[in-house]
Amino acid sequence: MDLGIAGRWALVCGASKGLGLGCARALAAEGAHVVIVARGEAALQQAADALRAVPGAGQVVAVAADVTTVQGREAALAACPQVDILVTNAGGPPAGDFRSFEREDWIAALDANMLAPIALIRATVDGMIERGFGRIVNITSSAVKAPIDILALSNGARSGLTGFVAGLARRTVAANVTINNLLPGQFDTDRLRGTLAFLAAQRDGDAEAMAEHRKNSIPAGRFGHPDEFGAACAFLCSAQAGYLTGQNLLIDGGAYPGTF
Repeated sequence: MDLGIAGRWALVCGASKGLGLGCARALAAEGAHVVIVARGEAALQQAADALRAVPGAGQVVAVAADVTTVQGREAALAACPQVDILVTNAGGPPAGDFRSFEREDWIAALDANMLAPIALIRATVDGMIERGFGRIVNITSSAVKAPIDILALSNGARSGLTGFVAGLARRTVAANVTINNLLPGQFDTDRLRGTLAFLAAQRDGDAEAMAEHRKNSIPAGRFGHPDEFGAACAFLCSAQAGYLTGQNLLIDGGAYPGTF
């Protein structure tokens, strides 16, 4: 299926690796021009080189910046001639018991996982409305639907973003600007490995054994791959997805047991 986004400009955050890179790769494969943003220069440049090698890819621009800061967001936006597609993404805040977190920890989580995405949406949504096309996808977490006790910082901040999006998405869709959230379950990423290492340390266990146990608990029998996550993101960004807005798409291999 031709997703109808060749030549569109996409700004993808947290795109040096993991799910962000998976999304950037899927968009590049559709012929979109991609501006990728992350804090780590070396990993970012490596990701940019890989994206330029994707068959059919448009232009690829790499910006080493921290989008939780005003200066970082300005640098990212300046590198993108126009933002037709925005994918917000940030590494999750640290795991731990909520009693151990100070006010500064909560503020940092809100900055990264709620306030920075809202600031990027604010900076780009009016231009999308004027041009009559826009796709905004926020990478959040399955914890929004089924909170994870050791991820209190993530649970709170990402749920706040979800609530904000629920209202705005109904106001922009008439202009063909959609806003949706992708909720990843357990994907084979550095974030998952870090969480498993934390749990193993807490329980005096083995991270590899814990990973195998986690895989066996997922109906799909495996962890997700960033490229299949990226494919879902690319569809939400497609011309065909104009009637889909304000939704929270859970991608977790069937792990969530509920009907709704």
